[in-house]
Amino acid sequence: MLVLAIESSCDETGAALVDAEGNIFADVVQSQVALHAEYGGVIPELASRDHLRNIGFVVEEAFSKAGRTLADVDGIAVTHRPGLVGALLVGVQVAKGLAWASDKPLVGVDHLVGHLLAVFLRDGGPERARPAFPFVSLLVSGGHTAIYRVDGPSVGEIRELGATRDDAAGEAFDKVGKLLGLGYPGGPVIDRLAATGNDRAVPFKIPVVTEYEFSFSGIKTQVAAHVREHGVPGSPEGMADLCASFQRTVVETLTRKLFAAASKEGVASVVVGGGVAANRGLRARIHAEAEKRGMQAFIPPIAHCTDNAAMIGYAGAMRLVRGERDPWDLVAQSVTALPRTTRKGGGRR
Repeated sequence: MLVLAIESSCDETGAALVDAEGNIFADVVQSQVALHAEYGGVIPELASRDHLRNIGFVVEEAFSKAGRTLADVDGIAVTHRPGLVGALLVGVQVAKGLAWASDKPLVGVDHLVGHLLAVFLRDGGPERARPAFPFVSLLVSGGHTAIYRVDGPSVGEIRELGATRDDAAGEAFDKVGKLLGLGYPGGPVIDRLAATGNDRAVPFKIPVVTEYEFSFSGIKTQVAAHVREHGVPGSPEGMADLCASFQRTVVETLTRKLFAAASKEGVASVVVGGGVAANRGLRARIHAEAEKRGMQAFIPPIAHCTDNAAMIGYAGAMRLVRGERDPWDLVAQSVTALPRTTRKGGGRR
């Protein structure tokens, strides 16, 4: 089962060739970070146009790297939700065209399911252990932060335990980075600076919400209040301390809730996925806590944490193996197919 996968949900144009065992034969990503950097965030219309400009070349490059052609493919998978609808439309229409022209089956993939299953990918390097179902997963990115119980690879086997009431963790990182003048995206810069800072220098408070829900708007407000009172740090040491203190607060929030959920669900494994899973502070903290508790932690390589088509290919392959197919009226949608239990905003639940 060889799958051509296409990913265009936000600001990365991706194409990959993956099989049902998770083996990656090619994984090509065209990043738009430089395009959006001057605006401090992703501009949807610019993202769509850049996908349209590059997607043909990205697909061709994936076939070239794999030494395969469209005739070798058994099915085509494409991200069709959630994401920027204009960006998703580019990938969906290209996938439909290729599937129709080659008479191959087409499956749409939920982007969040792709992140949850990215830990099963094999990139040809040293063999890594892979989790067994069920496990509890923390999906943490620029647009999403949630904890799920995962009993299998299909949408119906994934249950949300809690999510953010307001901002996603990655969004908080980027907005704090912008506030501190660190550029876009701010998350990687904060992570790099935090590595040399004192994470207890600024006593930020961990947000208090229900057991598995998150709120990151308050920590942004705390950073903004600190900057108003003390100004943006003028020394490298001061900036490193502020970044380390902010990062520790976010990482501790994510870690505590993930392991609390895993303990209550009675599972022995935790998984972390999404762009913020590339954060070195979070990766180290998750592994340390898992070892302390006698549990196993699984985090994909950094290249598979950020948006990529390989994870979409594996999730799509799982659908194809089950005999699932989507019709030609497959549409791009802005919301996930995973049932939500967390309500946005404050107030009583």
